[in-house]
Amino acid sequence: MTSLPRRVKSEAKAPTSEADELPSFLNLSSESEEEEEEWEPKSKTAKRPGLPKKNEAKPKKIAAPRSGMAGKKVKKIAVKKEMDISLPIAPAGDNMVQLQKPKEENVGSKLNALKQMPVLPKKPQVSPFQGMNVKSLEGDEKPSTSAPVVENQVKHEKPEEDFAFDEPPLKKMKSATSPEGKPVKSLGCNKVKEEFEMNWDIVQVLSDRTNVEPWVCANLIRLFKEENTIPFIVRYRKELINNLEADALREVQQTLEELRTVAKKTHTMIQKLKKEGKLSGCLFTSLLNCRTLEELDHVTTPYKTGSKGTKAQRAKQLGLEPAALSLLQSPMELNLFSYIRPNIKGLANIQEVEAGVQHILADIFAKDKDTLDFIRRLCQQRYICIQSALAKVSSKNSNEKDIDKFQLYHEFSCNIKNIQHHQILAINRGENLKILTVKVNIPDGVKNEFCWWCVNERWRPKQFLKPELMRILRNSVEDAYKRLIYPLLCREFRSKLTSDAEKESVMMFGRNLRQLLLTSPVRGRTLMGVDPGYKHGCKLAIISPTSQILHTDIVYLHSGQGFREAEKIKRLLLQFSCSTVVIGNGTACRETEAYFADLIMKKYFAPLDVVYCIVSEAGASIYSVSPEASKEMPDLDPNLRSAVSIARRVQDPLAELVKIEPKHIGVGMYQHDVSQTLLKATLDSVVEECVSFVGVDINICSEILLRHIAGLNATRARNIIEWREKNGPFINREQLKEVKGLGPKTFQQCAGFIRFNQDYIKTFCSNKKTQLGSHALFAKARTQLTNEKQGKKKSKPTPSASYLPNPLDQTCIHPESYSIAMRFLSFIGGNTNEIGKSDMQQKVNAVIQKEGLEGTAKRLNTTVHTLQLIIDGLTQPEGFDIRTDFDKPDFKRSIVCFEDLSVGAVLTGKVENATPFGVFVDIGVGKAGLIPVRNITEAKLSKVKKRRSLGLGPGERVEVKVLNVDIPRLRITLDLIRVL
Repeated sequence: MTSLPRRVKSEAKAPTSEADELPSFLNLSSESEEEEEEWEPKSKTAKRPGLPKKNEAKPKKIAAPRSGMAGKKVKKIAVKKEMDISLPIAPAGDNMVQLQKPKEENVGSKLNALKQMPVLPKKPQVSPFQGMNVKSLEGDEKPSTSAPVVENQVKHEKPEEDFAFDEPPLKKMKSATSPEGKPVKSLGCNKVKEEFEMNWDIVQVLSDRTNVEPWVCANLIRLFKEENTIPFIVRYRKELINNLEADALREVQQTLEELRTVAKKTHTMIQKLKKEGKLSGCLFTSLLNCRTLEELDHVTTPYKTGSKGTKAQRAKQLGLEPAALSLLQSPMELNLFSYIRPNIKGLANIQEVEAGVQHILADIFAKDKDTLDFIRRLCQQRYICIQSALAKVSSKNSNEKDIDKFQLYHEFSCNIKNIQHHQILAINRGENLKILTVKVNIPDGVKNEFCWWCVNERWRPKQFLKPELMRILRNSVEDAYKRLIYPLLCREFRSKLTSDAEKESVMMFGRNLRQLLLTSPVRGRTLMGVDPGYKHGCKLAIISPTSQILHTDIVYLHSGQGFREAEKIKRLLLQFSCSTVVIGNGTACRETEAYFADLIMKKYFAPLDVVYCIVSEAGASIYSVSPEASKEMPDLDPNLRSAVSIARRVQDPLAELVKIEPKHIGVGMYQHDVSQTLLKATLDSVVEECVSFVGVDINICSEILLRHIAGLNATRARNIIEWREKNGPFINREQLKEVKGLGPKTFQQCAGFIRFNQDYIKTFCSNKKTQLGSHALFAKARTQLTNEKQGKKKSKPTPSASYLPNPLDQTCIHPESYSIAMRFLSFIGGNTNEIGKSDMQQKVNAVIQKEGLEGTAKRLNTTVHTLQLIIDGLTQPEGFDIRTDFDKPDFKRSIVCFEDLSVGAVLTGKVENATPFGVFVDIGVGKAGLIPVRNITEAKLSKVKKRRSLGLGPGERVEVKVLNVDIPRLRITLDLIRVL
């Protein structure tokens, strides 16, 4: 049986060996003049062939009509691809035995016999298993002690069949319900079977592009394929991802999607070209070598409908390709005069023949992988710079204000290795606005060395070359560099720089958004939100500590009625015992701040000790007219809704900001110049991460907040709210399974991020028990069991158990680890009533000091990461919030004017926005100051920030020193002293 894979592989390699006998330049396809691809060695082409459709060709059809080399390769590759289904699943030797186990129980005793059996009789036995779900085969390999629950859950998780590990049963149990299993790194092959196979290994390419270990990449491909969310992976699968952070996972996920998009489009193009009869063997190989969309577009451009082709293609159509090949292989036998055809354009004279041969040779040189690799290495060793200058026609088409914005780039030059991301984005924007002209400068020394290497080494003829033929060869090399290779290099450099800059901009936006969403909430205060304005007045909204709207009003502070309106404000503050004012930073913010600061300094609001803070109102006006706001506050004027939103942003920033589309919050850089698809996906993922890590109380949270929990969406969140309104509060996490649309996978993803207030649950249960008795309580606590077949339900003890509260539901421990948590409690001599108390902390510390974390994990047969998560869940106090470690708004009682600033003054402020070139800090003068990135060092950052790897972000309080004040331009330069 083991001989079968060897036979199939040998068949698949047959066409490749034929191609290997040809010269390297014959394996190149004719393409457009714009080169952007990096060709792979033929050895890789032979190892990793693939096709877009698994069942396109059958192994029986070995002899096919000679319609083209591509057809033969397609059939061979299809056979090899089918065999790849089984190879990555288990170690060599045992793999075929596992596949046969469903049909033969005594395979182990017949292993030697199977290895010696003929190939052909066994061939029909392979296809049935290849067509079967691999998971069904793996299920029979599981230990007999596996719980039925594991098998049931595995059946629902179909994507697990393609996980590229040597021990699939262990991995399957790991991904379903037993995270305590030990992590499996790379035990041999990290191959992962993809839907569309290419000539490159997706795991290796992903690892190279993201700088993540190959075994981690293989794990992530499997986890993402199983539809696991990033918050779930980061918290509950740490051992499989080497403890990576969410940002790193997002980068891997985005890169993986890019690679899959390339593979999918490549195979779509292969099918199209095959249907049109344009697919040759070398073109097929070139397509499977493409790793980027730019390379794919470059290869396929000459074959698009309506394309007139390249100069080399037109020369080949005239029959000059044999002459070009002969010049390299056997120039002594070449006679160019024999190709002259006076009546044919392009062959009319010797000059046209030489030009055609030159175009073909240039095309061959520009598509040779070794040649392109040499020129790329050469460029890495030389000084390559990008330059920008003011466009000559910019003054006619643009106003002076726009031109002045790009003053720094009117005469700009920088090494491509040292240029900053924000500089690339600025140059690109100026170029798009026709204000700047941009070019990549490659020194002439690169060209000279490249041409010498081509003529004397890489493309040196095998025989003596006549002077006229040597002239053609030199001209071909120069033409290839000037017309094809140099533009290709420029596009590659610009594309790489732009791509990296866009990704960094998006990641910076995500980091800023995370910092803003995790701003520490101000609880237990009655707040007055103020939306400043001139003509239409300042909108007021007073909200309770539970975010209920107590009062709304409009005051006109800047129209000569300030003193009279002060009486109204004082009366409202005293009436509702409100001592905190939240002012939006929009129009008239500075004047409104001065108004309140003056009253506070005069102690006008006594006996109340009133303080105020400034908060960003970005997106508040958009939210106030949204359908969500109309549904939440139907009887409130849209202008007053913005004041409510401003107040709630201080009370619970996360719950309020998730109502606004992330890109409208305004903490990014060049957000309109980057890919909007990438931006939206990243920001939505950051919101999901923040909401999930903070957690929500399912019995009181809003539908908007609930839909951002990992694994949930708008429909599932709405179903949860409807279930809650219909059946009362949830008692425990198990009840989530009764909600429509929440299957095992959804429950697995969201359960660990949903919290239950145990005091509220106990009060609810005790009240129901008093009214209805204990059994009726359980029957009425979730669905309509009192209205449907009560006698049948009473006979089943299992459902009634699910009505009981579970103290572990208030922790971050996942339900799949509850059994381990209970064993750990028994091991330390604790119980669930001590969760979050000091007694629990003391017992945990005593055991860990004695046994050690690793020793305790071994005793419980789990991993260190899982045990640490259980310890955190048991020892964290009730109502623990990760946002308490983050900064709160900066409350003030006085105002500082711009004119009051002096060089050397030390102030405190709050970070507004962070960019790659610096951090903008609000120091209370109406204009944010800039801390240049060179002034931000690790020594000045707190250790907490280093551990979080968040750096400086919106909302953080810092102490700064004024370095420069430019009053005419309203610019302030600051130096960071320390993070408060």
